[in-house]
Amino acid sequence: MPIRLTLRLDFANGHRLGPGKVRLLEAIDEHGSISAAGRALGMSYRRAWLLLDEINRAFTQPAVAGQTGGSGGGGTALTDWGRELVTLYRGLEASSTGAGVGGLERIDAMLNPAEINLNPQK
Repeated sequence: MPIRLTLRLDFANGHRLGPGKVRLLEAIDEHGSISAAGRALGMSYRRAWLLLDEINRAFTQPAVAGQTGGSGGGGTALTDWGRELVTLYRGLEASSTGAGVGGLERIDAMLNPAEINLNPQK
């Protein structure tokens, strides 16, 4: 389907969780460090660190935790709670898309074909 639904959660405490932060958490899980995850997503270490700090402050438990170094050095890993957060977010995203598929298809059919793909999103 050419149209996609993006889910952003706005919390009562003023924090937000959306696809960018969730992708960052997934990249940390995959790469094992903030710097490698940032590079994979095309963002600076500082930007990645600030987003992670915001995530950790928003919730009662940290989504990521540092690992002490050894012969290979330290790193960062998702906590079990962080993995659950990603799973819950992706589940909400899938159910929202599934529930709205008829409306999304109708809106897609209403798009002006002359304007399609002029400003593609990532």
